[in-house]
Amino acid sequence: MAADRPMPTPRPAGDQPARASAWAPLAEPAFRALWIAALASNVGYWMQNVGAVWLMTRLSSSAVLVALVQTATSLPVMLVGLPAGALADVVDRRRLLLVTQTWMLASAAALALLTLAGLATPWLVLAFTFLLGLGNAVNAPAWQAVIPELVGPEQTSAAVALNSVQFNIGRALGPALGGLLVAVAGPEAVFALNALSFLGVIFVLWRWRRPEQDVIGGGERVLGAIGSGLRYLRHAPPLRAVLYRTSLFILPASALWALLPLVATRELGLGATGYGVLLGGLGAGSIGGAARRATSASMRATAAS
Repeated sequence: MAADRPMPTPRPAGDQPARASAWAPLAEPAFRALWIAALASNVGYWMQNVGAVWLMTRLSSSAVLVALVQTATSLPVMLVGLPAGALADVVDRRRLLLVTQTWMLASAAALALLTLAGLATPWLVLAFTFLLGLGNAVNAPAWQAVIPELVGPEQTSAAVALNSVQFNIGRALGPALGGLLVAVAGPEAVFALNALSFLGVIFVLWRWRRPEQDVIGGGERVLGAIGSGLRYLRHAPPLRAVLYRTSLFILPASALWALLPLVATRELGLGATGYGVLLGGLGAGSIGGAARRATSASMRATAAS
């Protein structure tokens, strides 16, 4: 009966619940291990991007072919982004991540062997870059969706933020390290290291025992899941606004990634190391922007309390 329930104790004035630390998710062993492995893999992935572009500049003087390396990296997201998100909702995400990580390992290793053997051609570079991007496009939705399974509900926001931090750290360090390694040992060394970087993620995923999930609509097919997502988008104006603004930024900004190697080599006279530092500056800027935003949010929260 309601009368038998104890009355809640009033919280003293000014006694606010302690805010969880932004680093608290790293105390969870599974999240910490996967975060570290993903950081190493992201560094390798961005090293691979530098190696592929730089190899293309050596194989061809065509600006179109050099720009197509970025197209081969990004096009898979447009082609399979929706099916990949739906697939992450209807299959076991751990198994899906193991498949995509193995796919990317094989793609990077094959390109490393072809380059080492002197058999790499512009079209082979584009083909294997596309295959690597395809694996990444299928991997990304499942990766994002699995984060809440690694931490408690109260830590989900912090875990998502930390995942973004490790991505941007990789985007800052990977190109600089990749450019240095290309200059010292050649692009085949970068491709080989990227292949090895996937082993850490595969090992952590293999050891992780995903808890049983109560999947809503577990019997749903991929096409049905895509339709559900599109219907949700149609009735979610804030989400549509985010997608519109993101598209307006990415479409023109992609020219920067596509043509930066040509600017570095032909206009600035830079080598592989210089190009890597230029590309890494984009990731460093992302980290700086995120840190500034976090500091501003913390200051506003302090002022409000």
